Amino acid sequence: MLLPSEEAGRGRPVVLLHARPTDRTMWAAHLPLLAGAGVRAIALDLPGHGDALVPEDRAVAPWTDVLDTLDHLGADRFVLAGNSLGALVALQTAVTAPERVEGLVLVGYRPHDQPASPRLRAAWDAERTALAAGDLDAAVTAGVEAWTSAGASDEVRAHTARMLRRRLGEQLAHGEPPLAADPLGEGTAALRTLTVPALVGVGEHDMPDFFEGGEGLARDLGAGQAVVIPAAGHLAPLEQPTVFCALLLDFVRRLPERQR
Repeated sequence: MLLPSEEAGRGRPVVLLHARPTDRTMWAAHLPLLAGAGVRAIALDLPGHGDALVPEDRAVAPWTDVLDTLDHLGADRFVLAGNSLGALVALQTAVTAPERVEGLVLVGYRPHDQPASPRLRAAWDAERTALAAGDLDAAVTAGVEAWTSAGASDEVRAHTARMLRRRLGEQLAHGEPPLAADPLGEGTAALRTLTVPALVGVGEHDMPDFFEGGEGLARDLGAGQAVVIPAAGHLAPLEQPTVFCALLLDFVRRLPERQR
């Protein structure tokens, strides 16, 4: 399926992949910043999020949908920047088509087989309990508390709540679509085949799970030490768009010049 997208600017394509359970609007502040710095910023809705409605009984393969959408948009080679779920999809896309990926910027990553901390398990339990009771308001409140930092602005919290309400409402009404087989497979062997430049980050106030996951990912990708994004929680790019864009642009400028 072709994914809904928004873009701004011209230059090297930088593809922005959102966290769960948000949507492409989490990148609204980033698009003009990146475009003004001379890159082509493309924000996508991942399947089942935002405007990317999934046909009934279709197994979703976000990595395939990302590649098909970028084909449609005429972006043959690109940098992938993802937060949380977006970081996972970026990795899945990279192992599927490594020849097309010029770089990876990954924030808030945790492998699924990593044991959850009590804090993360409590966040999951609060969401599940609220949804099981049909209490969308409580699920949204739990999500905002879990995924943003205590110092997040009212605007960021309100934006997060809007995205959560839309996604969790869809989940409550229709459930989760089935997933296709993960191209990452088991363990880290697939990750270690990647030779593209990478930057790994984590929000300063994120859960310990994502510090551990980020450190392991940085080792597997040979990306050096994970970068801590100050004054931010799990949705670090949303809370700190200027800081995130500065990190992303510095990374992009250090990449080898594109062949024309």
